[in-house]
Amino acid sequence: MREPAFWYRPRSPKSHLLSPLGALYGAIAARRMARKGVDAGIPVLCVGNYHVGGAGKTPTVLALTKLLRELGETPVVLSRGYGGRLHGPVMVDRERHTAADVGDEPLMMVRDVPVAVARDRLDGVALAKSQGATVILMDDGFQNPQLLKDASLVVIDSERGLGNGKVFPAGPLRAPLRAQLARTDGLVLIGDGHAADDVASEISARGKPVLRARLRPDAASVGQLFGKRVFAFAGIGDPERFFRTLRASGIEVARTRPFADHHAFSRDELAALAADAQREQLTLVSTEKDLARLRGIDGVPDGIVPFAVQLEFDDPARLRQLISDRLYKARERRFSAR
Repeated sequence: MREPAFWYRPRSPKSHLLSPLGALYGAIAARRMARKGVDAGIPVLCVGNYHVGGAGKTPTVLALTKLLRELGETPVVLSRGYGGRLHGPVMVDRERHTAADVGDEPLMMVRDVPVAVARDRLDGVALAKSQGATVILMDDGFQNPQLLKDASLVVIDSERGLGNGKVFPAGPLRAPLRAQLARTDGLVLIGDGHAADDVASEISARGKPVLRARLRPDAASVGQLFGKRVFAFAGIGDPERFFRTLRASGIEVARTRPFADHHAFSRDELAALAADAQREQLTLVSTEKDLARLRGIDGVPDGIVPFAVQLEFDDPARLRQLISDRLYKARERRFSAR
């Protein structure tokens, strides 16, 4: 779905009218989050966010994958497979699966890390462990109580923040903020904005780490587009962030076309994009997530350039210490419980 504009306005009649429904939804969500989860038997690290829509979870998961491997771990990502038809449990295979099967994010991540897709996360854990996983990396699922989490890192786009701070559908929050803050083990602020400074201060006051990070464009992607006029399109949580990243990389963005998150492109839409780009002599560019969603679709225009980014932390040593400590405590707790 496309996010309503009023979610990111300070005051809105629509938000006010929907507040009672948001209060009911929030009460149910908070009660659900309080349930005790099942112990997976191995450490579970969750990457989530407080609100619906994109914030940078997938780049964070990939950055943690790299770190865990440096620590000698064998991570497997556990995903619900949003947007895919398969309920799982199934290990994602780029040769067999499309985004229509398993979702776009799992199909993108599986190039770098094994990904188990399962609507029932306990089934997904069993599958991941059968693949030799020593750590489960949950992509989303922060509000889901099914699994006991040894650490939950919450990602926020520092330029967008949390909008009006109200619970869905009055605002973008998935549950009341206070209930979510209480279950946060670390906050990852992406970008140089200040829209989430209040949340960061609250997390710091609770003695939990606040980590700052930035999305760095891949040099090869920038080089492929440098000196060209581009037509950028994206169906992600915040397409404008993608367009800003392109411009900040010195790329001339002549036209843009935003779509809703996880948008299923039709042949007619792709043909129209290609025709507009050809008419104006523009190079089509999109995100890796969108390109993953186009795999297996007939009629995809040739020459769409994927723009790759990586997440870099300002203080990687602090992140490494946090993850190392959490893994140690998780294993110590399980050993003591024997």
